[in-house]
Amino acid sequence: MWQDWSWQLRNRIQTLEQLEARLNLTPEERAGTILAGKKLALGITPHFFSLIDRNDPDCPIRRQVVPRIEESVTAPDEMLDPCGEDSHMPVPGLVHRYPDRVLLLVTDRCASYCRYCTRSRVVSGAGEQELTMDLEGAFAYLEKHPEVRDVLLSGGDPLLLSDAKLSAILTRLRQIPSIEFIRIGTRIPIFLPQRITPELVAILKRHHPLWMSVHSNHPRELTQEVRGALEQLADAGIPLGNQSVLLKGVNDRSEVLKELFHKLLLCRVRPYYLYQCDLIAGSAHLRTTIREGQEIMEQLRGHTTGYAVPTYVVDGPGGGGKIPIGPSYIVGMADNRVILKNYKGDVYEYPEVGQNNLAGLRD
Repeated sequence: MWQDWSWQLRNRIQTLEQLEARLNLTPEERAGTILAGKKLALGITPHFFSLIDRNDPDCPIRRQVVPRIEESVTAPDEMLDPCGEDSHMPVPGLVHRYPDRVLLLVTDRCASYCRYCTRSRVVSGAGEQELTMDLEGAFAYLEKHPEVRDVLLSGGDPLLLSDAKLSAILTRLRQIPSIEFIRIGTRIPIFLPQRITPELVAILKRHHPLWMSVHSNHPRELTQEVRGALEQLADAGIPLGNQSVLLKGVNDRSEVLKELFHKLLLCRVRPYYLYQCDLIAGSAHLRTTIREGQEIMEQLRGHTTGYAVPTYVVDGPGGGGKIPIGPSYIVGMADNRVILKNYKGDVYEYPEVGQNNLAGLRD
């Protein structure tokens, strides 16, 4: 049963009674769970739930998926749609923000629900809005916009679709000549590794070049089952990247992220992005400051292989897109010289030698 992904979905933890029977809940968690159905549903697969420390409310796995009363409080500057997706949606379910790529939302359901979800307004069936999707309209839009060469499937979680439905979407996209790359954003390998079956992998393999971005936030998530799922995907030639969210009390220490990123590399997953937590309503208790994130990046850069250092980004509030916010190593610029510091803090000068500098040598 445990290895049956359908069983995992049927037996998710979804009620306060189930939580109380398995965890020593705090008053904040109990109140948050009671209110969760009005915003973002409670849902945790048995696999992911098995990683939770039942006695520790500060368990990094627990903080990601167990509701807290703080979710009901909207801090100043928080919003329902922090990435401005609704205002960049020419077709229901299709977000076109960047010139040559689009985001295609194909479902509003996930295997488990992250309490910091940037689309909490439309996922899980409990959000304040209903996610409307028009796949045929999206395909027609893409056929009329040949400048779009890259499609990212997201949701919800695309890998929660049936094999037949996912195969149909991928096949239809491949019929559009201008679409060169297909990407899938998913947390299924982490939440529900049993879903990564030989049959699913064979479907994905038929649609190369296909890339996948997984979402892991803590090294404890990379269990033997998860590593096996990632191995199947990598063996099928699917390039894997990881997108983590910087979360207070989960992974806001450099040693935790370094361990995570090293373990991901061992699974042939490249740490790709480290996201500043979006300004989603009710997420202040999970959000660090950007300065804290920059300090963590400084503690990673130069202290481990570059392959283990992702790009630290923030989504510009209201639809500005991803903005790199890593620390700067340029101290200053003067007299055709760039003043730099390395990872140790040592200062160096780099001469800006260009055509203007060489003019005197030719005279």
